[in-house]
This record gives sequence, structure tokens and C-alpha cells, in this order.
Amino acid sequence: MYKKILVAMALDHGYGHKAIELARKLKEDDGEIIALHVFEPVHASVSLYVPDGHLAELHKSAKDDILKRIGQASDVKPVTLTGYPWRTISDYAQEIEADCIIVGSHKPGLQDYFLGSTAARIVRHAPCAVHVLR
Repeated sequence: MYKKILVAMALDHGYGHKAIELARKLKEDDGEIIALHVFEPVHASVSLYVPDGHLAELHKSAKDDILKRIGQASDVKPVTLTGYPWRTISDYAQEIEADCIIVGSHKPGLQDYFLGSTAARIVRHAPCAVHVLR
């Protein structure tokens, strides 16, 4: 059983409900679940064309999407961050002293065999246990 579980949520994949249910099964009675979505940073050459406040709107929209996926669950805290997903997830897990990370995995494409998928990188670099959903 885990005290603090970080659920990495890629909002373009369909693992949200499954990951949250697993987190509920794995957490201690007084444990905490944090649902995290990471936005990749906007490249400097593109950032000049992004309207003021647009990124804040994206973060709010992502939090709303997380809340839709988890329902009226008061035991899940939605968080959004900006960074490179595998690094941000691993660093945030260390920062909050998470005991476990739950992350979904997709079927890898050719690019993933050379560079490694986000899930594979989290497994290699995470400061805690990692459960990978497929």
C-alpha cells in the first residue's frame, strides 16, 4: 500500500479511469492521489505568436479535463505542470515524495525503440515504484 500516489495522465490517451481506479486500490486509507498532466514547453520561436494568457487557459482546461475523468472524487488532486513529460513526472514525484507513480503505456512506434517511450524513461529514472498500465 502506498501513502502518496502520482498518476501521470496524458489527456490524449484513455488510461485515466483505469489509472485512478488502480491508484485507489493501491493507496492506504489515509493516502493521497495526485493526477498530473504535463504540457511540453512551447518552443521559443513559437512563443512569440502565442497570445497572452493562452497557456494559463490550457492549464485550466487540462485541470477541468482531469476533473471530468475522475468525476466528483475528492480523493484526487489535479495538477498541471510544464516541462518534458518523463523528467517533469520524475522530478515532481521526488519533490512531493511520492511512493508510487502510475503511468500508461502505448504500443511503441519505431521512434520509441530508438529514444524510449515516456513510460520507459519514467521507469528508469523515477525515485519510487512505478506501475505501468497497458
